[in-house]
Amino acid sequence: MHFRLLSYNIHKGIGGIDRRYDLGRIRDTIHHYRPDVALLQEVETGAPRSRHHDQAKLLASDTGLAHFVYQHIVKLKLGHYGNAILSRWPLQDPLYVDLTLRPKKRRGAILARCRIPVGVHTKTIVLANLHLGLSGIERQWQLRRLLRTRELTALRARTPLVVGGDYNDVWHSLGRRVMVPAGFTPAGPPLRTFPARLPLRPLDRVFLRGDLRAVHAFVGHTDTARQASDHLPLVVEFEFTRK
Repeated sequence: MHFRLLSYNIHKGIGGIDRRYDLGRIRDTIHHYRPDVALLQEVETGAPRSRHHDQAKLLASDTGLAHFVYQHIVKLKLGHYGNAILSRWPLQDPLYVDLTLRPKKRRGAILARCRIPVGVHTKTIVLANLHLGLSGIERQWQLRRLLRTRELTALRARTPLVVGGDYNDVWHSLGRRVMVPAGFTPAGPPLRTFPARLPLRPLDRVFLRGDLRAVHAFVGHTDTARQASDHLPLVVEFEFTRK
């Protein structure tokens, strides 16, 4: 059984080119690629610049990914923003991991389990959605901190696990230095997602482990996607490798 995952820094719905707030462009971009699961970063709630929208709730309602969990990371004067996971299927056991390395900006990851229908059975997959920091040492510490959480170290080696999001990995070195030594496989080569207008850097990545295989990975390049955020969405097709 195949399923599709989308990883997308939505930049609070503010266009990377025109700096205009329009959550509809984000909605249309997600809907265009029809993912079964979406890992979203910089999702805002209750802020004036985004019309006090609860963006995770609105996007879940408008894209058909009705099940969602949201992680409040950065507090604003009014409102806050963070990470969200949207899913076609119910999400269970959400865990919010603080990846902040003081005195740097607050960062975090959100974990959840999802049971995906496969014929008359279901397969459990663990999803981790993260947004890492801007310095190389910070990012390595944050990834290692995440991978040391009890909920991940307790998983069996064959349990499907996907860790995706905005790695801010300018030189795409985190895979070689952290993820591959920890038993993960990249879901395809580094693909350039930033800046959206003329992508030069592969900041958004997806890694996997367990009874799972990445069939295909690509970057969404529609006109709407190039306008909706300062990142382009990364889309990965998966299939389970064990019946």
